[in-house]
Amino acid sequence: MDVAIVGATGDVGRAVCGALIERGDLGPTSRLQLVGRPGGASGQAVHGLRVDLIDAHDEHAPHIDVASRPEDVVADVVVMTAGRTLPTGTGQPIDRDRLAHDNRRVFEEYADALAAHGSGHEVVIVVSNPVELAVEVFARRLGRHRVIGMGAWLDTLRFRREIAATLGIRRHRVSGFVAGQHGDRMVPLWSSVRLRGLDPDERTEIVDRVRGDRTLASFRSEVAAAKQRISDAPDIATAFAAVDAYPPDVQAVIRPYLTHQSGAKTAHGTANATADLVRTVLDGRDIVVAGQVLLDGEIDLGGSPWHGVLGVPVAVGPDGWSRVMLDTLAADESRVLWEVAQSINESVVAWGGGAP
Repeated sequence: MDVAIVGATGDVGRAVCGALIERGDLGPTSRLQLVGRPGGASGQAVHGLRVDLIDAHDEHAPHIDVASRPEDVVADVVVMTAGRTLPTGTGQPIDRDRLAHDNRRVFEEYADALAAHGSGHEVVIVVSNPVELAVEVFARRLGRHRVIGMGAWLDTLRFRREIAATLGIRRHRVSGFVAGQHGDRMVPLWSSVRLRGLDPDERTEIVDRVRGDRTLASFRSEVAAAKQRISDAPDIATAFAAVDAYPPDVQAVIRPYLTHQSGAKTAHGTANATADLVRTVLDGRDIVVAGQVLLDGEIDLGGSPWHGVLGVPVAVGPDGWSRVMLDTLAADESRVLWEVAQSINESVVAWGGGAP
């Protein structure tokens, strides 16, 4: 199987390349295509990155080549990491409208090229932000089931890790999903949380204790209050320590936010989640993950079938995602997910997307 990384020389693109090779997801008979932009710095840097990856992983590296034009992208799985990124550093505002305006043309350029020159079977994993807009652009051109945004999976892994850390166990013992919009408007599905090795009664007691007497009705205000509190911390170390006082779902939003505010980036966490999705597609079996997808009535929200991009648990296999795997939601989850879905649709339309 072949994988192309669009935007391979960026922080996340480089980390994804390294993760795929180091984890053995791409063997010597596979091909890794590094994609840069013609006439730009990345168009030259992909050649150097190719040599660097071969130097580092020659004993087990796949065949690595480069491409500098959208129409030259050829792969079974295309990972989209190109475009402007969210700013880092204390006080840097996150303007998703500006980000969408700048990145939309990049999304359209590569989506149009794949539609015109691709095999018709590529699966696209979207990393670039706003992930909901990118999924919308690619899905309208390539088909809904071939496009998956990784934001909901990254949020899911963060949610599971925070629960595991609170309980003093490893993340692999925790399952459960995050839906909704990537970032602040994620919807933690507490009703989906499971703890391996415990019977249902034990699990329910522990999850109720960890969550506390809270519902999702207060989740956004909790996140906003937490952000305000940590922004008043005297230094970043104190701010990070303060995060531990919050419930796991709030921690899953605040900790990566602080990482950006510290001036660092979340490239390694993002690359790990992306490599998970790539491996899921390459594995050949249907595996349930969370992802942003373009829905066309697969679930009911607000009393009617929902149409639009939304993060939900889905079964993913070699041809993309096949079906939504969303169990009956708790009342607060259903209500908040409907509100978030409406907000996403409004944003996508404002950014120039939406059904033709």
